[in-house]
Amino acid sequence: MEKDKTQSFTKLTAWIVAMELLDHVYKVLPLLPLSERNNLYDQLQRAATSVVGNLSEGLSRMTPADKIHRFCIARSECAEVH
Repeated sequence: MEKDKTQSFTKLTAWIVAMELLDHVYKVLPLLPLSERNNLYDQLQRAATSVVGNLSEGLSRMTPADKIHRFCIARSECAEVH
């Protein structure tokens, strides 16, 4: 019965789009100029990965406040990548 209440994060539209964003970031990163690769590469990689992680973690949280907190972090990371 508990399993029926559990929602899979992989079915969230936001998570699917975040995975597409992550894929796009990984394709674009090698195209950065060498002078930009160290700082921008790491920052974009971390931010894009964080979006996916925070969405999946947010869905697993028990309280609405915890969920909202993780989803807000994911939104902020999206803004950073944008």
